[in-house]
Amino acid sequence: MEAAGGLNQGRRRKLGGLRAPGLLIIAVSLILASCQKDRQEAPARDRLRVIATIFPLYDFARGVGGDRAEVTMLLPPGVEPHGFEPRPREIRRIQDADVFLFTHREMEPWALNLAQGAGGAKLLIIDASRGIELLPAGGAVHVHREGEKESKDHEHRVDPHIWLDFARAGRMVETILAGFIAKDPANAAYYQANAREYNKRLAQLDARFAEGLRLCKSPIIVSGGHTSFGYLARRYNLKYRAAYPLSPQAEPRPRELAGLVKLIKGLNIRHIFHEELLDPRIAQTLAAETGAALLRLHGAHNVTKEDISRGVSFLSLMEENLRNLQIGLLCPTR
Repeated sequence: MEAAGGLNQGRRRKLGGLRAPGLLIIAVSLILASCQKDRQEAPARDRLRVIATIFPLYDFARGVGGDRAEVTMLLPPGVEPHGFEPRPREIRRIQDADVFLFTHREMEPWALNLAQGAGGAKLLIIDASRGIELLPAGGAVHVHREGEKESKDHEHRVDPHIWLDFARAGRMVETILAGFIAKDPANAAYYQANAREYNKRLAQLDARFAEGLRLCKSPIIVSGGHTSFGYLARRYNLKYRAAYPLSPQAEPRPRELAGLVKLIKGLNIRHIFHEELLDPRIAQTLAAETGAALLRLHGAHNVTKEDISRGVSFLSLMEENLRNLQIGLLCPTR
């Protein structure tokens, strides 16, 4: 694998357990063997070929790469990232790629082993969380550093949803930019200009969120989903309660649900949020118990075929989130 200054450091429904890394490596090896039978030499091309695991990275990479990068998303539409299992066609795409982007071991626990097993010597693997301060899933703040070894209990030590803090999202864009320049220095100025423009739009979005959520009458986000929006809540001084813990495999306990019902009734909360790609039954149960209405809060992990057909972007999904948050939190609007 190619190294570049540390860049290679390494919910739609109830999901089953995750595969052990060793099993994933074996599976990748078997798929690689079948792929090699009919694989032909890739034709010469001018554009950088980029594979991004999840939708935020895909959109950031499109923004930076413009028409000089061919960016595709590894996850099929509507698939939740934690329990993704690669198929032969995904393996082939990684084999032919120049750059592989993933977020963090906690978000895509399969990604690094998959890329290392399927990628060739030319593949640049970019961990987009490199150097970013990660909020705890419980415990001390953790900063992801180059060369850091993951302990066996790394799962759920930190919250990997860093793109929902738009300043951190900007850092992710810069990390992607550095990788593109490392692979394609001839187009460095082009990528830099695109990254500046994308980060300008992120900063404008951040300002709209800060202003739009500044004077809300009910500044607490109550979600029937997982603990995905901690970064967003912290950045805009909101309180946040979710039915599920961070793990997509865990179920909320009855005591926790009873506490949420008590909270919703006690504070006369009028809206409960639910996530994309996750069965909304818990949010619906909370709504039935309290009389609250439901609103979607999109974590942007992935999008549906319908979303793709209507041309959604990370920025447009976040604009939709802002509108729903202003409704749900009783915020003044102009």
